[in-house]
Amino acid sequence: MTRGPLLVALDIDGTLITYDEELSDEVREAVAAVRDAGHHVVLSTGRSVVATVPIARELGLETGYAVTSNGAVTVRVDPGHPGGFAVDDVVTFDPGPALRLLGEQLPDARFAVEEIGVGFRINTPFPEGELGGAHEVVPFEALWEREVTRVVVRSPEHTRSAFHEMVAHLGLDDVTYAVGWTAWMDIAPLGVSKATALERVRRILHVQPDRTVALGDGHNDVEMLTWAARGVAMGHAADAVKDCADEVTGSVEEDGAAQVLRSLL
Repeated sequence: MTRGPLLVALDIDGTLITYDEELSDEVREAVAAVRDAGHHVVLSTGRSVVATVPIARELGLETGYAVTSNGAVTVRVDPGHPGGFAVDDVVTFDPGPALRLLGEQLPDARFAVEEIGVGFRINTPFPEGELGGAHEVVPFEALWEREVTRVVVRSPEHTRSAFHEMVAHLGLDDVTYAVGWTAWMDIAPLGVSKATALERVRRILHVQPDRTVALGDGHNDVEMLTWAARGVAMGHAADAVKDCADEVTGSVEEDGAAQVLRSLL
């Protein structure tokens, strides 16, 4: 196997931290050990930039790349820049067709479009704590007045299974989307995923393909787990996610991420 630093791609929610926003000392110390060993630790998340940088700081990742917004926004964490990051790459799309279609099918849903480094424009308030950054409430039609990196759809009135079934029959063929643990959906530009952004970062860092590791728990991690030479699913992940991984570790409550990270040392 080729030697040299690893590129270690880490999902955040449900992987490094619990859904109650708790980060264990075990995981924190394991991330630091991998970083100190000279490997590239890259946070790879559906979170916006403004919700990712604080986690990077908490983990001691003061510099380096981070993939955010499910691959649509890649940044370099840098405390010398305003906000603690510099935008490295952005992929946008016209959200209008998807939003109009979803608006017809889900008239009571909450919709948001990302404003990089700021927060979100929303048509109605989301449940508290679900979206990071500043929020600006605008008319629904204003959400597609310009291209964006990401659309979030939240339908608290639906169960996850009912929401997933409804979305699957909508025919969203011109975007990439992933349904989360709740009645929540992220929409990204067509063909964009965590994996596409990570492949770009891998080439920039001159890391060989066989020196890539990825760890995640959600449906938006599937492409990333398949991309990595060693893709690891969390123990609590859905079977569809586990099936795409090379191996399965413990759950987030069991500090499964720390188990994998320690194995890299």
